[in-house]
Amino acid sequence: QVQPVESGGGSVQAGGSLRLSCAASGRTFSTSVIGWFRQAPGKEREFVASIRRTDGWTYYTDSVKGRFTISRDNAENRVYLQMNNLKPEDTAVYYCAASRYSSSTYNSREYAYWGQGTQVTVSS
Repeated sequence: QVQPVESGGGSVQAGGSLRLSCAASGRTFSTSVIGWFRQAPGKEREFVASIRRTDGWTYYTDSVKGRFTISRDNAENRVYLQMNNLKPEDTAVYYCAASRYSSSTYNSREYAYWGQGTQVTVSS
């Protein structure tokens, strides 16, 4: 089992920044990709970004490109999501998830392990 735990959420004004952290415990060697997803009220969960643990290859959804950066610290079993120039439409609960498949990106069904989520609220 792998247990991701998110932290770093909060409330900011538009244009501000936040850094989310995902700490993974358990059988982390069995995971290949860590992804961030988000779910806004009344909307379906959507993919934000992912990173491959071995080579750091990253993938982003178009709406966050140039604003968000995903990074990893394998020694600490942590993945970060730096969010800059935040917009009100970024308001959501952000989830960290782990996949065993090295090719995983936006397909949430490939992620077997999920955290509880952390709230991000951006006011205009």
